[in-house]
Amino acid sequence: MSKRSEIRFSSVILYSLILNAGAAFMWPLVTVYMHNYLHKSLTLAGMTILAMSIFMMVGNYLGGYLFDRWSPYKSAIISVLISLSAIIGLVFFHGWPMFSILLLFVGFGDGACMTLLNSYAASIKSRSTRDIFNVLYIGQNLGIVIGTLMVGFLLARGITTVFIVAAVFYFVLVVITLFDFNVAVQRRAPAKKIQRGAPHETTVGPMILAICGVVLGVYLSYALWESVISVHMTNLHIPFENYSLLWTLNGLMIVFGQPFVNRIGGHFKLSTQTYVGVFIFALSFIGLIFSKAYYEFVIVMVVTTIGEMIGFPGIPAWIDNLSTPQQRGKFQGMYNLFMSLGRALGPLIGGVLLDFAPYGVLFSFAAGIILIFLVVLMILNRQRVSFDRQLKS
Repeated sequence: MSKRSEIRFSSVILYSLILNAGAAFMWPLVTVYMHNYLHKSLTLAGMTILAMSIFMMVGNYLGGYLFDRWSPYKSAIISVLISLSAIIGLVFFHGWPMFSILLLFVGFGDGACMTLLNSYAASIKSRSTRDIFNVLYIGQNLGIVIGTLMVGFLLARGITTVFIVAAVFYFVLVVITLFDFNVAVQRRAPAKKIQRGAPHETTVGPMILAICGVVLGVYLSYALWESVISVHMTNLHIPFENYSLLWTLNGLMIVFGQPFVNRIGGHFKLSTQTYVGVFIFALSFIGLIFSKAYYEFVIVMVVTTIGEMIGFPGIPAWIDNLSTPQQRGKFQGMYNLFMSLGRALGPLIGGVLLDFAPYGVLFSFAAGIILIFLVVLMILNRQRVSFDRQLKS
């Protein structure tokens, strides 16, 4: 019996939803579990998330490497089995330091799974790549809604229950992988290299770095929502279940609001869309300084999500517009690298700052670093536009 020529689109969407739901069990849980249950410092919790993020980045790279140079099917099976095995281990061993050690394997396996998923999705020829990844984005956020909603209520029934349910999610991923991922993948031919230092690369390079600086600041700050803010809210006697509901609100707003925002965004320049969205996102951290009651955190999350919906999707598209086809992989790779770096550094910097300063200082730092990078980007983009006009005149 011959293999199918491509993976089913429905399988890709279902895999994305379940993978992100399973991963969403872990990220909000790490800091609050280590701090409130294992009684470890926020700095140590931040270092754990940093190490997990680094292992995830290694998994990202290795997953793509194996997809291109080995068997995508075998790579997908091994990757999801690594995550499943680590989660099963956490059911029985969730004390210190095994909790942190097993999280590294979860991060590595998830990182490889996410890259392999995107690679499989990009190999689908029956639909446009844009349509595929638009639906994947919605599926990803729907998975986050499910995961964060469930973990908040499951934690009240014990950490073992959380990991048992997470293991069920990953077991379903194994089943999907075994039955749907064994297809004849058609890989894209690599783009031709261009000469280093070519005029376009020299002109655009500083702009790309400035955009990546904004990405670093944005995701560094966003990581605080996934780590220290959960501790901050529980310190204010707000139940962890209510914190999880904020992520449910975030995901639902994106699932239902993103298509509408995308239609409106099409009438504006990508630069304008990015400026507005990132500025709103930065202002939300000013709001966190003054938030004490739960409804205030709800308002801030709404503002945060509005900024995210407006600004975040336009950033990779803007980078793509600045790139030549030969540079696309390089510059998109830089975007992903700075995004992962921001997510890795955020919890660590947050933990270190909170050991010496109150939450208000941390939130001011988050807003400030985003705005500084944004101003630099606006200046460089204005200079680039002015330079392009001079060349045309």
